[in-house]
Amino acid sequence: MSEKTIESTVRGANVTSATDQVGDEATSREASLFKDAWYDLRRRPLFIVSALIIFFLLVVAVAPQLFTSRSPLSDGFCDLSNSLEPPSSGHIFGYDTQGCDIYTRTVWGARNSIVVGVVTSLVTMLIGGFLGMIAALRSGVVDTLLSRVTDVFFGVPMIIGGLLVLAIFQVGNVWTVSFVMAAFGWPSVFRIMRGSVIANKFNDYVMAARALGAGTSRIAFRHILPNAIAPVIVVTTMNLGVYIAAEAALSYLGIGIQSPNISWGLMISDVQSRFLNSPHALLFPAGALSVTVLAFIMLGDAVRDALDPKLR
Repeated sequence: MSEKTIESTVRGANVTSATDQVGDEATSREASLFKDAWYDLRRRPLFIVSALIIFFLLVVAVAPQLFTSRSPLSDGFCDLSNSLEPPSSGHIFGYDTQGCDIYTRTVWGARNSIVVGVVTSLVTMLIGGFLGMIAALRSGVVDTLLSRVTDVFFGVPMIIGGLLVLAIFQVGNVWTVSFVMAAFGWPSVFRIMRGSVIANKFNDYVMAARALGAGTSRIAFRHILPNAIAPVIVVTTMNLGVYIAAEAALSYLGIGIQSPNISWGLMISDVQSRFLNSPHALLFPAGALSVTVLAFIMLGDAVRDALDPKLR
């Protein structure tokens, strides 16, 4: 083997080793960031309280049978003779206008409300995060085009856009409501991801990896994304509660989830005109909605404080 061949082989091995070292350092920083954040979260009462509430709500959504032996879809569940009866020992939340047990409907309504929030949050994070990263990495015409498209969607309020689209298609179920809200909710995630990637793509470790020959995909997913994803996680966590409230608003307006499906917003809409005479019919589903939204917002605040070193 000639000296030039040996020298070329050694140089290539050194470049590969240096590139791997840069990648290991970025991975170490990522692991350290989330490890430190998790350690910090476990010491925050706000996180503990919100996490316990959310865990309880998730159990209710996944297995409502654990909390009530009745089903709102069973025959004879509603009896008009019990319409708006107040809470009693056997029915602790009372009855609604149709004579249905409010406690059972509140328990079963948790599933649809939480599923809408989770699905919408995941879809907005995937769409907005992916497009935001593409716009920031490619720059130029691609960035300009995606930013202008985002501005168009950003100019349409989610509730107004949801009302328009759902009124046209007239299909009110969990999946249609989730994807319609996601269609108008991703621009905020796009902007946050784009700004975070732009702030990170000129860091020293990224420039070093690029100088050592790392490809665009490797730089994007191994070096930039782990360090740019934290703000998106925070916003997605907080938006989960916002989307649950938005679904309730759409259902309250009669354009969201439709009967025989159950959601807290639909329950509130059904009894809104009877609030003064029978406040219990509205307070219990409204209380469940408020606690759920508050828990996710509290969780988002705790995650934000833990992931932002400036706030420690």
